[in-house]
Amino acid sequence: MKKFTLNFALFSSTLYVSFQLFANVLSTKIALIPIVNLAVDGGTIIYPLTFTLRDFVHKTVGKKNARQVVVLAALLNLVMFGLFWLIGKAPSDPSWHYQEAYNLILLPVGRIVVASVISQLVSELIDTEIFSIVYKKINDVAAVFISNTVSLLFDSLLFSFIAFFGNLPLATVLQIVVSNILIKLVMSTLSTPSIKWIPRAVTFEEM
Repeated sequence: MKKFTLNFALFSSTLYVSFQLFANVLSTKIALIPIVNLAVDGGTIIYPLTFTLRDFVHKTVGKKNARQVVVLAALLNLVMFGLFWLIGKAPSDPSWHYQEAYNLILLPVGRIVVASVISQLVSELIDTEIFSIVYKKINDVAAVFISNTVSLLFDSLLFSFIAFFGNLPLATVLQIVVSNILIKLVMSTLSTPSIKWIPRAVTFEEM
């Protein structure tokens, strides 16, 4: 019986793209963080992990392919919303009484997807460049921590204002920015050491 071997490149890429999609749907809910009472979009519960997952992809398939995965995830987000919109416009069966709920929950994903695509492309491509530089000069752990910290700041600001400014009070948007930064920083920091589990599968020059 052949021993099972996990394909780290496939594993990382699949989770990265999946978490991007999940986060955009979850972000249609604005939740409240207990105790501190800060507003936060629901997608923040899982989105921070995409920064480290992108670093996994980078380490296993190289810088050039990591960029492709980032762009692919952005395109799939647009396809997802296109399907939501298309199904939303399709006539409802008379026995199905949830059209309004469907529209209220899933169609606002459009603005969130636009915000996500813009913030994701900017922040993740910044992450890619910083990770490459720091990895070659220091090591993989430092590369993950520094690249994630810088990119999550760009991501939090861009996403929060593009997705919610005008629809929510400014105070709430600022709360979302702060909670995004705090949660992403904590989760990113906790996940940073996991980069050591991922073997480099490309040449040093491809990083």
